[in-house]
Amino acid sequence: MIGLYRPGDSLLHRMPAGLKLLLLIASIVTATVFVRTPLEVGVVILVVGLLFAVAAIPWRVAVAQLRPVVWMLLIIAVFQVLITSPARAVVVCGVLLISVALAALVTLTTRVTDMLDTVSRALGPLRRFGVDPDRIGLLLALAIRCIPLLTGIVQEVAQARKARGLQWSMTALATPVLVRALRTADAMGDALVARGVDDD
Repeated sequence: MIGLYRPGDSLLHRMPAGLKLLLLIASIVTATVFVRTPLEVGVVILVVGLLFAVAAIPWRVAVAQLRPVVWMLLIIAVFQVLITSPARAVVVCGVLLISVALAALVTLTTRVTDMLDTVSRALGPLRRFGVDPDRIGLLLALAIRCIPLLTGIVQEVAQARKARGLQWSMTALATPVLVRALRTADAMGDALVARGVDDD
C-alpha cells in the first residue's frame, strides 16, 4: 500500500508536501514525548481518525494501511505487559499505531513525486559538500517502488507454495523469493545503467 496516493481536494491534499512532512515529524515526536496514559492515546487516535475523515479516506483503505503492523504490535504488547504493565503496553503500542497511521495519511494525500521533489530541494544546500540530491531522490523513489514490488513477489510465491501443498515449508518460500528478488534487482540495475544513471 506504500505510495498509494488517493486523489482528492481536501485541506490535507492541498497542503504542501514539505509542510506535511514537517508536521508528521513534529506530531510523532510530540506523541512519543507527551502521550503517557491510555486515555491520552484514545484521544489522539480519535484526532487521527478525524484527520482521515477530513481527507475523505475510506475506512477500509485506512485499515489496510495498519493491517501489516498488527502482528508486530501484538508481540510488542505481550512483551510490554510482561516487563511493565498493561497500561504501558497500551501507550507504547498506541503511539506506534498513531505514528504509522499519520505516515499513511501523508502517503495517501501526497503524490510520491511531490515528496521526492521536496526532499531533493531540502538537500540542495548539501551540493557544496558533494552530495547529489537528485541521486538521493532516485534512491528514495526506488525504495518506495521496491517495497510493494517485493510484497507482490512474496504473495505470488506464497500462493504457488500453497498450490503445491508446501504451505508449511519456509524453504519453499524463502528460496524462490530470494532468487526472484535478486533477478528483479539485476534487471532494475541494468535498466538504470542503460539510461545513463551511472554516468558522471
